[in-house]
Amino acid sequence: MIDRLEAIQKEAHEAVQTAGDLKTLEDLRVKYLGKSGLVTEILKGLGQVPAETRPQVGKACNEMKNKITLQLDLKREELEGKGSVVTPREWDPTLPGRVTPLGKTHPLTAVQKEICDIFKGFGFDLAEGPDVESDYYNFLALNFPPDHPARDAQDTFYLGRDVLMRTHTSPIQIHVMEKFKPPHKFVAPGRVYRHEAIDATHHHLFHQVEGFLVDEGIHFGHLKGILDSFIKKFFGPRIKTRFRPSFFPFTEPSAEMDISCVFCEGKGCRICKQSGWVEMMGCGMIDPAVFKNCGIDSEKWTGFAFGMGVERVAMFKYDVDDIRLFYQNDLRFLKQF
Repeated sequence: MIDRLEAIQKEAHEAVQTAGDLKTLEDLRVKYLGKSGLVTEILKGLGQVPAETRPQVGKACNEMKNKITLQLDLKREELEGKGSVVTPREWDPTLPGRVTPLGKTHPLTAVQKEICDIFKGFGFDLAEGPDVESDYYNFLALNFPPDHPARDAQDTFYLGRDVLMRTHTSPIQIHVMEKFKPPHKFVAPGRVYRHEAIDATHHHLFHQVEGFLVDEGIHFGHLKGILDSFIKKFFGPRIKTRFRPSFFPFTEPSAEMDISCVFCEGKGCRICKQSGWVEMMGCGMIDPAVFKNCGIDSEKWTGFAFGMGVERVAMFKYDVDDIRLFYQNDLRFLKQF
């Protein structure tokens, strides 16, 4: 019986190797492994094999079946591969080509770059900082005492006792002023994180651009001049600016800068709530306490800082009324920019 099995296996191997098409290969499968195939008939007749040799014959028969099956599969892959080759007759050069869609710059990336490029034109350098900050750089060094009520407005994501996701890009000020001696003239873009409910105008992840300038004799007039020039370059010369008193722990005096509504040009509409003005960014003169924390003599050096939300600027620039659209990856929306 074992000799017969070896003969069948050798015969099947030679037949499979010489098969030239899929039909011949299928006929061989039926001949050896079909319901009435040679191997199948031997398996059915194992009951008639003497008990003392039955295990040996059964094992040899199963091994033969597995080998023939593997040979058939490999030959089928070989023949199908040959059949899939495109012949010159099947290729039609008159058919139109396939157009591969090209990627585009995300609107937030484009707006952030445009903001930074304008300030680079004013002589500002670019600075960056880590997304994960210590409590010291995010709060204490920026004049936020541990019990300061302004901390409550930040809605911070804490990763540990004194480790957090930065809530603004202002910590970059501290890193730069600690590392380098003044004068300083930097603009610092980056992601910021706050534990806020997501709605049409708020998101837990957004982008800011921080700017600060430190030199001798810097006063609030320099701040107003720089920001007014920026707004006119970004939105156009017809846009006006105004400054309202405000409060930030790291600037004194502090202000909110408004611009005349870019949609109605100050005439009054639903966007500006008929006031003709929309809030754009916070700013102010750097507090002497911040200079002290960085080892800078506030009697000699003065400076200003400002910060704006990239999403807010983009919403005004592109007339987008829902911040969530920037993060939904809807190509119908993104292709418009």
